[in-house]
Amino acid sequence: MKKVFTLAFAFTLALSASAQKIKVKQSSENIGGGSHNALTVTLYGINPSDAEDAFRSFMKKYDGKRSSKDGAIFVDHATIKEMGNNTIDIYGKAQGKKGDPEITFVVAFDLGGAFLNSGDHKSQYNEAEKIVKEFAVKATKDAIEEKLKDAQKIQSNFEDEQKSLEKDNKNLNEDIEDYKKKIKKAEDDIVKNKADQDKKKAEIEAQKKVVAEIDKQLKSVD
Repeated sequence: MKKVFTLAFAFTLALSASAQKIKVKQSSENIGGGSHNALTVTLYGINPSDAEDAFRSFMKKYDGKRSSKDGAIFVDHATIKEMGNNTIDIYGKAQGKKGDPEITFVVAFDLGGAFLNSGDHKSQYNEAEKIVKEFAVKATKDAIEEKLKDAQKIQSNFEDEQKSLEKDNKNLNEDIEDYKKKIKKAEDDIVKNKADQDKKKAEIEAQKKVVAEIDKQLKSVD
């Protein structure tokens, strides 16, 4: 019980820690083969490898060819209509370790000769910021939903075990009632058996007298 409580408590703390407003920031990061301007966001409750898988899947709608390059997920010639008619190369990578309550995810947009930044590409930057936040919210929610499913499965197992214990308790109590009835019948049978024994002893004594009398008659014949 103590272990179950500890696990549940730890899980609650993890969820509490992840209940934060997701914000996208701009910074210079080592991505795309060098130090470039990028957008960073904090993801909660998800491992780095899962975050990168989620990013690879999220990028599917932008039609670019997805691969790995320079330690990041690389989306070649992505089409984002809200950011213009030209294709864009996108880099995404997770920073953190497995089991960390939160990790940083870095996304860089190569517009072709220049990496996206808020100063030079304001309107495009605003759209990119929306994309990165949409990804972060989805990845975090999906990760928490998986934890929710796992927690609900554990709860369901506990409830099934509780039902099984209740059934066992009912059966055990029914067994006790059956045993009580059997004990009562056995006690009544003992009383009857004692009375039958006393009666039989009396019959034996009476029969002994009959046998003795007949034996006496036999011996008196001369």
